[in-house]
Amino acid sequence: MTLKSKTRRTLLATAGAFLATSATGLFVPARAKGLAPTPTMRGGANNYRPGAPIVDRIGGGGFWMTGTVRRAGDGAPLAGQRIQIWAHTTEGHERDPQSHGATLTDANGIFRLEMPQIVPAFGQAHGHLAYEGEGFQTVFLRPVMSSAKDTTLNADFVLQPV
Repeated sequence: MTLKSKTRRTLLATAGAFLATSATGLFVPARAKGLAPTPTMRGGANNYRPGAPIVDRIGGGGFWMTGTVRRAGDGAPLAGQRIQIWAHTTEGHERDPQSHGATLTDANGIFRLEMPQIVPAFGQAHGHLAYEGEGFQTVFLRPVMSSAKDTTLNADFVLQPV
């Protein structure tokens, strides 16, 4: 058997395997189920305060917490969803009531809330966010900032209907 024959056979076998797996949906299993829901992060619920008030800004501001909220499966943006945000900041600890606030997503499922600069707590600069509402499973996030000097932190939610 020549090298040219082996190369052609390998190409045909690989192409056949690719077609067979993609036709059965085994090649990309995530697509078969749609957009997967966001799992709750360990430590995300620490110092959570149910029903924190909806606010225009937490404290003096200067730092932006942003993100999107979409529905699991089809990825549709979810308007009017309540997202609670809290953190250890230059103006208070994450357990302090004044360090908590909530906001609602806009028509495109986007949220933004200004707050004081997040500072390290337990060795990491991080925020806490929670989806709290009806119709979807509760999700707690605890994203860690890449640098304590960052002035924004983004966290996206994909919510699973209940």
